[in-house]
Amino acid sequence: MPPIPGSGLAKGLAVTLRTMTKRSHTAQYPEVQPELPPRTRGVIGLFEENCTVCMLCARECPDWCIYIDSHKETVPPAAPGGRERSRNVLDRFAIDFALCMYCGICIEVCPFDALFWSPEFEYAETDIRDLTHERDKLREWMWTVPEPPALDPGAEEPKELAAARKTADKLAAQRAAEQAAAEQAAAEQSVPEQSAPGEAAPGQSARGEAAPGRPANPPADSEGDTA
Repeated sequence: MPPIPGSGLAKGLAVTLRTMTKRSHTAQYPEVQPELPPRTRGVIGLFEENCTVCMLCARECPDWCIYIDSHKETVPPAAPGGRERSRNVLDRFAIDFALCMYCGICIEVCPFDALFWSPEFEYAETDIRDLTHERDKLREWMWTVPEPPALDPGAEEPKELAAARKTADKLAAQRAAEQAAAEQAAAEQSVPEQSAPGEAAPGQSARGEAAPGRPANPPADSEGDTA
């Protein structure tokens, strides 16, 4: 059956009429802040301590809006006889949000969890050059990153937490052993030394005589002596 002429127009007008009868809702922004979901893509925060300057985020960015500069430093060996190592030190980490399209690829490819989404979105600028946030500004956004959701009670414990707990238990056991050894050594020092059989007590010779320079033990009082 062919469609009735004008049916599409009638459906559109019906939607308009239904909308006109509903009460409009006005968001009182900026007096009232909107309630955004936790995973809102507002701005990117940088946790600098986790960054190893692997350059994965800069290479994978489709807009090339991430700028990273670094230099190498030589680390002395941890033990005698070891060899020196070199590590990358971060000098600059900047994101140009005038070019960023908020795809989140940089956050997904980071192997060390150095980049995070923040729901903050109020960072408009009058100068486009101010939309390039350096690492100090990106670090400030980390304070606005929401906490991660709780894990499923039936899920396995993350490997990072298991390794950290194992290390903490090992250190606690080592400290307990050191404390027990210290207490035992202190107890042994507090016990007075006892003379072996056949040896003279302090202040006497082997025959029971007083040693030179020390008075002999006074005789015990008899029963008839008075005080």
